[in-house]
Amino acid sequence: MNESHIVSSYDRDLEAVQALIMKMGGLVEESILNAAQCLVENDGDLATKVRRGDKAIDGLEERINEEAARMIALRQPMARDLRTVLSVIKISGNLERIGDYSKNIGKRTIALTEMPQIGSTAGSIRRMARSVEQMLKDALDAYIQRDVEMARDVWARDAEVDQMYTALFREFVTHMMEDPRNISACIHLHFIAKNIERMGDHVTSIAEQVIYLVSGEKPDEDRPKGDRSSLETFGQT
Repeated sequence: MNESHIVSSYDRDLEAVQALIMKMGGLVEESILNAAQCLVENDGDLATKVRRGDKAIDGLEERINEEAARMIALRQPMARDLRTVLSVIKISGNLERIGDYSKNIGKRTIALTEMPQIGSTAGSIRRMARSVEQMLKDALDAYIQRDVEMARDVWARDAEVDQMYTALFREFVTHMMEDPRNISACIHLHFIAKNIERMGDHVTSIAEQVIYLVSGEKPDEDRPKGDRSSLETFGQT
């Protein structure tokens, strides 16, 4: 087998596994939007669909990891090629975690269908989820295009998601103080908002992988974070 054939075969393998990443990313984007929609519409059936859809996301992660491991074993990639394969593994891991958070939102939404709605918080959560979904779309586009500037823009936008989360947290506290009957629903809503905030962190990690893939270096500065008062209240870091 000559060298050009080996290179061509490796390129085909890489294109195939990156296509799986994009397929997985599309499923995760859909899960984010559906999770937010089922909350706003109080739709238990859609929430169940979100939960069940996580199996397909998990299956793709497993397939991607197997293909990436096979490429490392057979092709023994070096330097940038190795970074590319490793980025595939890391990105699929981040996508799988985002899918898990969508599934968790579906679970809590089912519980919320039996409780009264809390003001306009569901709409605010949907806006937050849409921001994260758009970040994910841009991060995956940056990955395919090897666009560092787009990836850095996604990385910086995580602070906006943190600010949305903090504003929601304060709103939940207000509703609980006004009427103790709101406590159970607000606790569920708080964890939903926290799941979306965590999604933003994983999207930011994908953006960091793009920057590392293209430049060979991670961002020098610390990841931007919004107001952390709500985290400190719960003793989180």
